[in-house]
Amino acid sequence: MSTPVRVRFAPSPTGPLHIGGVRTALFNYLFARKMGGQMLLRIEDTDQNRFVPGAEDYILESLRWIGIEIDEGQGVGGPNAPYRQSERKEIYQKEAQRLVDEGKAYYAFDTAEELDAMRKRLEEANAPAAQYNSITRMQMRNSLTMKPEDVRARIEAGEPFVIRLKTPRKEEVRLNDLIRGWVNVHSSAIDDKILLKSDGLPTYHLANIVDDHLMGITHVIRGEEWLPSAPLHVLLYRYLGWEDTMPKFAHLPLLLKPEGNGKLSKRDADLGGFPIFPLQWTDPVTGQVARGFREDGYLPEATVNFLALLGWNPGTEQELFTMEELIATFDIAQVHKAGARFDIQKAQWFNHQYIRLRPDAELAPDVQQQAEAAGFTCSLEKAEKIVALLKGRVNFAREIFTEAGTIFNAPTTYDEAVAAAKWNADAVKAVTVFRDALQAFSGDFVADAIKHTLADATQQAGIKQGKIMQAMRLALTGSGAGPDLMLTLEIIGKDETIARLEKALTTLTTVIS
Repeated sequence: MSTPVRVRFAPSPTGPLHIGGVRTALFNYLFARKMGGQMLLRIEDTDQNRFVPGAEDYILESLRWIGIEIDEGQGVGGPNAPYRQSERKEIYQKEAQRLVDEGKAYYAFDTAEELDAMRKRLEEANAPAAQYNSITRMQMRNSLTMKPEDVRARIEAGEPFVIRLKTPRKEEVRLNDLIRGWVNVHSSAIDDKILLKSDGLPTYHLANIVDDHLMGITHVIRGEEWLPSAPLHVLLYRYLGWEDTMPKFAHLPLLLKPEGNGKLSKRDADLGGFPIFPLQWTDPVTGQVARGFREDGYLPEATVNFLALLGWNPGTEQELFTMEELIATFDIAQVHKAGARFDIQKAQWFNHQYIRLRPDAELAPDVQQQAEAAGFTCSLEKAEKIVALLKGRVNFAREIFTEAGTIFNAPTTYDEAVAAAKWNADAVKAVTVFRDALQAFSGDFVADAIKHTLADATQQAGIKQGKIMQAMRLALTGSGAGPDLMLTLEIIGKDETIARLEKALTTLTTVIS
């Protein structure tokens, strides 16, 4: 490719970054890295009415957490600064004025009441679309229907106005989307969109076209919700004289509700009890807290893996990818057109896989901290053994301590169903001889040694070990199932093991007698 690839992620700071926006950022990042290009971050904050304090910092932190490295833009800097659109006002005004001067846009002075009246007339006439377009504009108060001197006088008097695009009446607008193929729209279906608002700030349509051109963006990868606006953007590139360098478009599929019907919303997340934002967010006005993937315990690499496969398929059976593997494998042509179902169980499955892959030493400090906060003494060595024993049984790291309840607490109750089925004379005999053997045991109290001690004791007593193991587990943990019993005993130690066996002999024997 002759021109180096440059993509951009351009969120609006109107609140927390939706997880769908994170996926858009991720796909841009993967494509840029795969093609040896650059990724730029731009903040599109021209809608000042919807600006939310703290949202920009939230966006930057979210991208850092997920592992997306920005090459240029807000928070990084670069030759195209500033990267906040609110600070580029004069640039957009200049281009909007150029369009007016060239007859490709016009001033419109219509009040809100006049616009409402126009829409009402069209609706009463059963018009196909109640919009300001190539037909209705000639019935409105704008520089196309007014004398030039009247227009100048109104502007000089400070009367509010907007600048609208002068959409052609009979033209075919085409673009070749990298995911969806050719998209054809007749210009009669495109209304005369506002390019510059009465406050002097641009709308998204003008600002993003101007910035993408000036910042050398070669590919615009964004959500499907922007596909209806794409023909308008093609028109703008044409009118501004930049059609030859217009970026290629790729519109990503929607994220769908877990059941697959309709676009994923915050309400779906609230009802389903799962996060829809990368990080926890506290609304600065209401104080309402929204859950985040990070705070819910999802690892960034698991979140990346989950999001990458929402709408993209590598064409193989491989499911677990490092970021480097995703970059090497990613192909924009393998992104689907159809929406991707947001399966939170799959996200949990990914997190489970990455918890298993995490080194025990990395997870141990959290377990130690949780244990000590709960009032237990727990060395880092013990915590690391607990992690090794239990991390394959959990979806989230925080669940390791919860799963370790039987390690820190001797059983106070015993599973009645298991006791009724398995606690018998052989079980009592096996627990007794095992206790006696442990009392005489010397050496390192490790899993293999414990296993051999149990095997020798039961063999000498003439008891088949397979028939009493569930009862043995019941005596030691209160349950008939759980993680490796010998490793569990190694962690709780010899004295605690003996104490539990003695308690079981007293408690369970009393229960069944």
